[in-house]
Amino acid sequence: MRFEPVGIEIEVDEDQTILRAAAEQGVQLMHGCKEGQCAACKSFVLEGEDIELDSYSTFALPDYEKEEGSTLLCRAHAYEDLTIELLNYDEEIIRSGLPLRKGTVEVLANDEVTHDMRHLRVKLREPDEIKFFPGQYMDFMVPGTDQSRSFSMANTPNRDGEFEFVIKIYPDGLFSEFLAKKVQVGDMLEVEAPFGTFTLRENRASNIIFVGGGAGMAPVLGLLRSMAERNVERTATFYYGARTARDLCFEEELHALSEKLPGFRYIPALSEPAEGEPWEGHTGLVTAVVEANESTLEGADAYVCGPPPMVDAAIATLSALGVREENIFYDKFTTTGESEGEDGQ
Repeated sequence: MRFEPVGIEIEVDEDQTILRAAAEQGVQLMHGCKEGQCAACKSFVLEGEDIELDSYSTFALPDYEKEEGSTLLCRAHAYEDLTIELLNYDEEIIRSGLPLRKGTVEVLANDEVTHDMRHLRVKLREPDEIKFFPGQYMDFMVPGTDQSRSFSMANTPNRDGEFEFVIKIYPDGLFSEFLAKKVQVGDMLEVEAPFGTFTLRENRASNIIFVGGGAGMAPVLGLLRSMAERNVERTATFYYGARTARDLCFEEELHALSEKLPGFRYIPALSEPAEGEPWEGHTGLVTAVVEANESTLEGADAYVCGPPPMVDAAIATLSALGVREENIFYDKFTTTGESEGEDGQ
């Protein structure tokens, strides 16, 4: 398998997806859901044609694009040598991949942070270490099934082997239901990591705009915590969208970060504040609040994380305000089923 225009070659077994094979060999291709739904790994086949795709969404890969030669690397199995043109790649990221590792974690806490979101903390029991970059995610195996679900780390790498997550609870969600009703402190869970490319581009000094919604809080929190730990001096603003005040979380920490990060602003926005709710902040869709507060974002980097409709709307808004397409980095929390939610939970 040869990837252009970067000139990287890997070997791929027929039973592996191209994305999986690349990850195992330390090649960090752009990706998001790994389920054929977000289109982050969409690429173009320059040479070769013997490819089979696992199930995927035609929203991510319409039939006409497939006929013209496009494919989804997260669902593609190759049965001959191929040359692939990467449509969405980052030279800074592609060669910096960390090895995938499977492991076992012990549940330390499973606390409610809102009426429908949990703060899950776990500690690695084996192997000794799973490395990751802030903003990446971990796969959890769902006990009793052959399914896994993906959740972004909210913490920064640490020597204690602890990981934390902000996970939205969906009725009848495969992992949601398990987390809400069965997971107890002391339980052991099987995991694999790291995945994802929602990581801070370090070779820049530009201003940063974060836009998040729902459990999109997790990776942004991880990036902000990392910036604070390393005294990163870049002006940053975090716009976070929620429905009502009871959907907000980590408020105290986010406001405190403004003292640790010079020029950092946290701006929550409520789209449907409850009647009589004592709210003096911004109201409306988070994208509208961004538009109302920013006259231009030319030269800025943007990181967007949350449900696909919010991400798509944010990308359009940020582009209209002057952010270059290649400087918008996003993570769509796609669904695996109608009743399942963010990051495929």
